[in-house]
Amino acid sequence: MSIDGSAERRKQPPQTQTPRTGNGNCGISSMSLANRLRLNPNKEHKPDSYDDLHQLEFSPLLFSSLERYLPPTMLNGSRDLKLQYMRDILLRYSSESERTRVQRHREYRQKIISHYQPVHKELYTMQAAQFFVPSFLKAINENTEDSFRSIMAEPAPGIYTFEMLQPYFCELLLSEVETFERWVIETNFRIMRPNTMNRYGCVLDDFGLETMLDKLMEDFIRPMSRVFFPEVGGSTLDSHHGFVVEYGTDKDAELGFHVDDSEVTLNVCLGKQFSGGELFFRGIRCDKHVNSETQSEEIFDYSHVPGHAVLHRGRHRHGARATTSGCRVNLLLWCRSSVFGELKKYQKDSSNWCGECQREKKERQRQSIAATKLELLKRDGKPTS
Repeated sequence: MSIDGSAERRKQPPQTQTPRTGNGNCGISSMSLANRLRLNPNKEHKPDSYDDLHQLEFSPLLFSSLERYLPPTMLNGSRDLKLQYMRDILLRYSSESERTRVQRHREYRQKIISHYQPVHKELYTMQAAQFFVPSFLKAINENTEDSFRSIMAEPAPGIYTFEMLQPYFCELLLSEVETFERWVIETNFRIMRPNTMNRYGCVLDDFGLETMLDKLMEDFIRPMSRVFFPEVGGSTLDSHHGFVVEYGTDKDAELGFHVDDSEVTLNVCLGKQFSGGELFFRGIRCDKHVNSETQSEEIFDYSHVPGHAVLHRGRHRHGARATTSGCRVNLLLWCRSSVFGELKKYQKDSSNWCGECQREKKERQRQSIAATKLELLKRDGKPTS
């Protein structure tokens, strides 16, 4: 049961490392020990927005997220000073090949956006009242665990389902995707598919929907993830990969067992008419245990409903059964935390979220208790059998 390589792995620049002192490329003459990045974010600080800076090498959300880790002496500085400081840190830890790849992808996107003409321009800015069902909006506006749970079901540990999208939005997005795919065929433009496993579908970020999906992650998914997935960076989500996948008898029929390249995944069915295509979940795993056996209590199957969402950890192993008739289209948002991605490299134990790490930890505790009892019995001269 190998799922290695099933998801594209990203290379995220570290955000919690201490920058070198000295005269760095950023032009700041000295970075004293007082100017080290904070170990924990300043949750009270409201970071600046960098959305208007379109030529940055990194995502604007990445800068907003990293700003909370700046030393206290810099928090009230000008945006330009903070940007210069953070950019220098990111450039120090991001390889030239990675920056080249990002730049080429940016050029690829710009080429599409400059030629493709959207048909539903209202999709490209967040219009929450038109996109989401009232119950979902109410829960987000109240922004409490109780309000979130009031609209959710948790049919299996760590898997949350809820009604989210209005039919209007589903229809508009399906229409836009179909129009884009026709344009691709007519212009003979070669596009990148969503990931290494799906041959059908498209990356929504690539033809102009990145800003709207950033808002979706930042204002709607991150508040819920902060409550339900804090141990995997749910409160520091700062980038995303947004795409649609298509299943049917003449498209991808099913999807193999895998994990996502994300900390948190949002999966929403857009339609259309279909049968089959159930999601099957098989437990949360770290890299070390990704191919370990599934326990009976970890088995859960979910049937898609148009407009309804599934929210889960990216490391929750899952797959999709065959769509036996019709066509099923789903919106996926892989939400990522560069802070957690860096911290994870140094974690020796993932027992706060990996099911197998938890079992191993409990077994070590059981053996330790048993050994202690045995030693005590020996000291008292009592039989140990």
